[in-house]
Amino acid sequence: MTDVSLLRGEDILRVAAVGLRTRPTRAILSALGITIGIASMVAVLGLSESSKSDLIASLDRLGTNLIVVEAGSGIGFGTGTLTETAEAMVSRIAPVQGVSAVGSVEANVYRTDLVPESRSGGISVRVTASSLLETLGATLADGRFLDGATDHLPVAVLGSVAAERLGLSAFDGSASIWLGGRWFGVIGVLDPIELAPTLDRSVLIGEDAAAALFDYDGIPDSLYVRAAPEHIDAVIAVLPATADPESPDQIEVSRPTDALEARAAAEGAFTALFLGLGLVALVVGGVGVANVMVISVLERRGEIGLRRSLGATRRHVALQFVGEALILAVAGGLAGVALGAAVTAVYAAARGWSVLVPAVAIWGGITASILIGGVAGLYPARRAARMAPTEALRSA
Repeated sequence: MTDVSLLRGEDILRVAAVGLRTRPTRAILSALGITIGIASMVAVLGLSESSKSDLIASLDRLGTNLIVVEAGSGIGFGTGTLTETAEAMVSRIAPVQGVSAVGSVEANVYRTDLVPESRSGGISVRVTASSLLETLGATLADGRFLDGATDHLPVAVLGSVAAERLGLSAFDGSASIWLGGRWFGVIGVLDPIELAPTLDRSVLIGEDAAAALFDYDGIPDSLYVRAAPEHIDAVIAVLPATADPESPDQIEVSRPTDALEARAAAEGAFTALFLGLGLVALVVGGVGVANVMVISVLERRGEIGLRRSLGATRRHVALQFVGEALILAVAGGLAGVALGAAVTAVYAAARGWSVLVPAVAIWGGITASILIGGVAGLYPARRAARMAPTEALRSA
């Protein structure tokens, strides 16, 4: 008799499946380790891609050409300030498509005039013009924004967080707020502004109203600038000197989208970490499969001896146990891919992301489970194949 296997693939699978069906609970628990490892890796890759897709969509929607100009401490003495002419000067830069100035006044905001003045609520009062909405690409949740007809009137637009704190998220057009010791009518509520989160916690009033009621001096705290995307770096380079020719070193220029991209980079580092943890779980699952297969070989010595006595070769026995390990691993891998995709779908839907499970995660998970199963089954298979038929039958 030669030691060349004449078993076909379906024969190997059938024989291997019989061995697993006799111990279903053990088989399920063995495959569970592989499932957890593959599921964690698929979920990490899926959530990473879904989050990245959401970020790209946000950047496309918001635009990467918004620049924020603020007065900073610089490297000189004291702190810098923007000038009244800063907005006009910046608007003369050729690639600049729009500029909006935002100032501030010292005033507390309350829902009613009965709230103690010591409770500020953390709401700022900002002064701006009608161009801010277009420059930021912001939208209104309800109502209208400041314009030429309302600039001199005691009316206000609320940021999303400010509206929530004041209990005015449900805007009905007739609400008023107690601002700086005066009643202001609320004419609108903004949606959250991703590129200018400080405005979410602010109440916006017109420049003329601020000058008449709060002696606003017209000096802005910041400028929001939209520039042609292809000239963004050139505009950033000349903004400090344009906004304040005397002290350009005391002007800070930033791009809000840089923060979003930095957050994505940080999330990418965590993705690598979680992938490493998933790989560890997968290796532990493979060791579990190998351990279970070794125990199975010891328990089934009588079966191995009987098969060898009936003509099964060493290769037949080895292929049977390798097949069992592969079935366990592949079953666990398929379950892990399904579980990881389900976790990705549920979490992405909860966050409002598009659900993306990359093909590399699916095929990589299946391939990894096959490799782990094959490696885990080698030692038990060799041990089973090396058993002499008489010795195996005698110890049964």
